[in-house]
Amino acid sequence: MLELSGINQYYGGSHILSDVHLSVGAGELICILGRNGVGKTTLMRSIMGMVGIKSGAMTFAGQTITQHTTEQRARAGIGFVPQGREIFPLLTVEENLKLALAGRRDKIRKIPSQIHDLFPVLLEMRHRRGGDLSGGQQQQLAIGRALVLDPKILLLDEPTEGIQPNIVVEIGHVLRRLNQELGLAVLLVEQKLPFARQVADRFVIMERGHIQASGAMDQLNEELIQRYLTV
Repeated sequence: MLELSGINQYYGGSHILSDVHLSVGAGELICILGRNGVGKTTLMRSIMGMVGIKSGAMTFAGQTITQHTTEQRARAGIGFVPQGREIFPLLTVEENLKLALAGRRDKIRKIPSQIHDLFPVLLEMRHRRGGDLSGGQQQQLAIGRALVLDPKILLLDEPTEGIQPNIVVEIGHVLRRLNQELGLAVLLVEQKLPFARQVADRFVIMERGHIQASGAMDQLNEELIQRYLTV
């Protein structure tokens, strides 16, 4: 479904992404792991077209998207939940969700009922401003907003960062439900290893802009953890 081939990205003289190859198949749930500063967020933003790449190619659903804008990638079916959530704090929950409707391919202008089924709190608080929600509620809003687009793949950058434990558990259940029941492909960046083990089928480990290891989640052993993940 999503194929990255030889992706390179620089910031100034720093080589942030180095010859990255990554494949996400339909219905897969993959977690990108790695210490801070290894290029995980840059990779996600590059996939979404928010950061240009120096070289390499990207295809999605059989279509080359290397030169596509962020808006074109969203319309093609790539949903993105950025680090820090980036909701609109002065707009209501309902207004935040409705803004995403403009990117739907089928031109539907009503918030899908599935969003409220997954996150009932968004229905309960639909008239509250986004900035008045707790961090966990804002994260649910950010995920809901991405799902409004009816994506074929969902990208999430650190979805559990700064979130209370009960909401982390709920988000994990939602991701598994979306993946297992609806077949939605998911690619997430995560620092919390227990959460990654809970939700993901496969892992990818990055270090210094390279992908150093990958495999089924049950292959993530102590040697890899000590070598690439322990601070």
